[in-house]
Amino acid sequence: MATSSFKAALARVLVHEGGYVNHPRDPGGATNQGIIQRTYDAYRRSKKLQPRSVQKLTAPERDAIYRRQYWDAIKGDKLPAGVDYVVFDGAVNSGPKQSIKWLQRALGSAYRGQIDGVIGLATFAALEATEDHDALIDRICDRRMVYLRALDTWSYFAGGWTRRVQNVRAAGKAMADERKDEVAAVHIAGAETKARIEDARKAPSKAPADA
Repeated sequence: MATSSFKAALARVLVHEGGYVNHPRDPGGATNQGIIQRTYDAYRRSKKLQPRSVQKLTAPERDAIYRRQYWDAIKGDKLPAGVDYVVFDGAVNSGPKQSIKWLQRALGSAYRGQIDGVIGLATFAALEATEDHDALIDRICDRRMVYLRALDTWSYFAGGWTRRVQNVRAAGKAMADERKDEVAAVHIAGAETKARIEDARKAPSKAPADA
């Protein structure tokens, strides 16, 4: 997968994430363009810089965080077209490990490794053996929805999350079929709220969601 896919995928994710928000029911807390305060603090510390409000996040900082913490974590440059964006968006919203688990589980019998949230040789071998990427994207998104419905914050953000995944599903399949510009990214209020297992009071079942 060409490295240029990162820019296209990030552009779509940024539409979903919007600008600065600090919803009282968002476990991620203060968030700017999808980057939460504690992630920004960690990035600044890694650069030996003083912490500051995530509202002051710069575009170069934002892109570096997305590249290192999410895109590289899912090995986006090596994933098939469309699948790369779907897994990337899931990683931003629910963490790379969780999104990779949805992918591994969605690969079905083709995947012979452990459901561990780490992309390695077994995951790539299964991807190589999977020809129908539209169906794979459907299965990934289905598992993501099962996970979201089980979170304690579902009742507050169900509409936004559901519409986001619907948009991601359609866009991912368009990309997989080389129809890259047919599905526009949309911003839905509430869809940017983080949906991470460590931030939820009620964990989803391990069977469908691999929490």
